[in-house]
Amino acid sequence: MQVSIKTFDELTIHELYQILRLRSEVFVVEQDCVYQDVDNKDQKAHHVIGLKEDEVVAYTRIFKPGDYFDNVSIGRVVVRQDQRKYGLGKQIMLATMAAIDQRFPNKPIEISAQSYLLRFYTDLGFSAFGEEYLEDGIPHRRMLKK
Repeated sequence: MQVSIKTFDELTIHELYQILRLRSEVFVVEQDCVYQDVDNKDQKAHHVIGLKEDEVVAYTRIFKPGDYFDNVSIGRVVVRQDQRKYGLGKQIMLATMAAIDQRFPNKPIEISAQSYLLRFYTDLGFSAFGEEYLEDGIPHRRMLKK
């Protein structure tokens, strides 16, 4: 998988379409969750795009401190369903954390993680804090990596 990082204005229309399609396929259709994915936050984010054969198969978005949480944050972590068996979730997260380390050295990273993925994020160095809560009808926990 090839990874690139772009601001919203650097995205091509084809990349943006593929990103939005992937997010819709997973977060809306697969997870059966009706919510507003296009949330006017993409314009503030750095977009981490994982490509295989010119297709977006993995993705995250990064927010600087204050744009989502008080800390640097990662959101919309997604891997195409047929690509999950290849460890691309870990690869895209490692690339995302490396990009954060370059742009925001020594800053904690905060995420809102779906509860069923706590072990995945714990293995990447995140620790859960606070109570579980529902976000768009799905149980979540806040997590922090110092």
